[in-house]
Amino acid sequence: MRALRTSAHGGADVWIHGDLSSGNLLFRPDGLSAVIDFRGLAVGDPACDLLVAWEIFSAAHREDFRDAMSADAAAWERGRGWALSVALIQLPCYRHTNPRLAARSRHVIGEVLADHRSGT
Repeated sequence: MRALRTSAHGGADVWIHGDLSSGNLLFRPDGLSAVIDFRGLAVGDPACDLLVAWEIFSAAHREDFRDAMSADAAAWERGRGWALSVALIQLPCYRHTNPRLAARSRHVIGEVLADHRSGT
Protein backbone atom coordinates (compact mmCIF):
# COMPACT_ATOMS: atom_id res chain seq x y z
CA MET A 1 0.00 0.00 0.00
CA ARG A 2 1.17 3.51 -0.74
CA ALA A 3 0.85 4.48 2.93
CA LEU A 4 3.83 2.28 3.74
CA ARG A 5 5.97 3.95 1.08
CA THR A 6 5.06 7.56 1.82
CA SER A 7 7.27 9.91 3.77
CA ALA A 8 7.05 10.05 7.53
CA HIS A 9 5.55 13.05 9.28
CA GLY A 10 8.29 15.64 9.18
CA GLY A 11 6.53 18.58 10.79
CA ALA A 12 5.99 19.43 14.38
CA ASP A 13 3.90 16.99 16.34
CA VAL A 14 0.46 18.32 17.25
CA TRP A 15 -2.31 17.37 19.64
CA ILE A 16 -4.36 14.56 18.12
CA HIS A 17 -7.58 12.95 19.28
CA GLY A 18 -6.30 9.47 18.45
CA ASP A 19 -9.76 7.95 17.94
CA LEU A 20 -11.56 10.46 15.77
CA SER A 21 -14.37 8.25 14.50
CA SER A 22 -18.10 8.62 14.04
CA GLY A 23 -18.74 7.04 17.44
CA ASN A 24 -16.90 9.94 19.04
CA LEU A 25 -18.65 12.71 17.13
CA LEU A 26 -21.95 14.26 18.19
CA PHE A 27 -24.10 15.93 15.58
CA ARG A 28 -27.05 18.29 15.56
CA PRO A 29 -29.23 18.72 12.49
CA ASP A 30 -27.06 21.67 11.43
CA GLY A 31 -23.71 19.88 11.82
CA LEU A 32 -21.03 18.77 14.24
CA SER A 33 -21.67 19.83 17.83
CA ALA A 34 -18.99 18.02 19.86
CA VAL A 35 -16.09 15.61 19.89
CA ILE A 36 -16.00 13.20 22.83
CA ASP A 37 -13.82 10.42 24.32
CA PHE A 38 -10.33 11.79 24.69
CA ARG A 39 -8.67 8.60 26.02
CA GLY A 40 -6.47 8.49 22.92
CA LEU A 41 -5.36 12.11 23.26
CA ALA A 42 -1.69 12.37 22.41
CA VAL A 43 0.90 14.41 20.60
CA GLY A 44 1.84 13.07 17.19
CA ASP A 45 1.22 12.95 13.46
CA PRO A 46 -1.94 14.90 12.53
CA ALA A 47 -2.61 12.31 9.82
CA CYS A 48 -3.96 10.00 12.55
CA ASP A 49 -7.07 12.14 12.82
CA LEU A 50 -7.74 11.97 9.08
CA LEU A 51 -9.09 8.42 9.38
CA VAL A 52 -12.57 9.82 9.81
CA ALA A 53 -12.49 10.82 6.13
CA TRP A 54 -13.06 7.22 5.02
CA GLU A 55 -15.64 6.56 7.70
CA ILE A 56 -18.12 9.41 7.40
CA PHE A 57 -17.48 11.08 4.04
CA SER A 58 -18.39 9.76 0.64
CA ALA A 59 -15.70 9.70 -2.01
CA ALA A 60 -17.27 12.82 -3.51
CA HIS A 61 -16.90 14.75 -0.24
CA ARG A 62 -13.54 13.41 0.98
CA GLU A 63 -11.66 15.86 -1.21
CA ASP A 64 -13.50 18.77 0.42
CA PHE A 65 -12.53 17.41 3.83
CA ARG A 66 -8.92 16.99 2.67
CA ASP A 67 -8.84 20.59 1.47
CA ALA A 68 -10.37 21.86 4.71
CA MET A 69 -7.73 19.96 6.69
CA SER A 70 -4.90 21.19 4.41
CA ALA A 71 -3.62 17.62 4.16
CA ASP A 72 -0.76 17.21 1.72
CA ALA A 73 -0.35 14.01 -0.31
CA ALA A 74 1.89 12.29 2.25
CA ALA A 75 -0.41 13.10 5.19
CA TRP A 76 -3.40 11.87 3.19
CA GLU A 77 -1.66 8.57 2.45
CA ARG A 78 -0.68 8.13 6.11
CA GLY A 79 -4.26 8.92 7.16
CA ARG A 80 -5.64 6.39 4.71
CA GLY A 81 -3.18 3.79 5.98
CA TRP A 82 -4.19 4.56 9.56
CA ALA A 83 -7.89 4.20 8.65
CA LEU A 84 -7.25 0.82 7.05
CA SER A 85 -5.13 -0.36 9.97
CA VAL A 86 -7.75 0.55 12.56
CA ALA A 87 -10.56 -1.03 10.55
CA LEU A 88 -8.60 -4.25 10.00
CA ILE A 89 -7.91 -4.51 13.74
CA GLN A 90 -11.49 -3.74 14.73
CA LEU A 91 -13.25 -6.09 12.33
CA PRO A 92 -12.17 -9.44 13.81
CA CYS A 93 -12.39 -8.08 17.35
CA TYR A 94 -15.99 -6.89 17.01
CA ARG A 95 -17.39 -9.17 14.33
CA HIS A 96 -19.43 -11.20 16.84
CA THR A 97 -19.77 -8.75 19.73
CA ASN A 98 -20.51 -5.36 18.16
CA PRO A 99 -22.22 -5.62 14.76
CA ARG A 100 -22.39 -1.83 14.30
CA LEU A 101 -18.65 -1.39 14.81
CA ALA A 102 -17.92 -4.38 12.58
CA ALA A 103 -20.13 -2.89 9.85
CA ARG A 104 -18.37 0.44 10.21
CA SER A 105 -15.02 -1.34 9.86
CA ARG A 106 -16.20 -3.11 6.69
CA HIS A 107 -17.36 0.24 5.33
CA VAL A 108 -13.97 1.88 5.96
CA ILE A 109 -12.11 -1.04 4.38
CA GLY A 110 -14.35 -0.76 1.32
CA GLU A 111 -13.84 3.00 1.03
CA VAL A 112 -10.06 2.72 1.39
CA LEU A 113 -9.88 -0.04 -1.23
CA ALA A 114 -12.14 1.90 -3.60
CA ASP A 115 -9.84 4.94 -3.28
CA HIS A 116 -6.81 2.74 -3.86
CA ARG A 117 -8.34 1.19 -6.99
CA SER A 118 -9.31 4.59 -8.36
CA GLY A 119 -5.84 5.97 -7.75
CA THR A 120 -7.00 8.80 -5.48
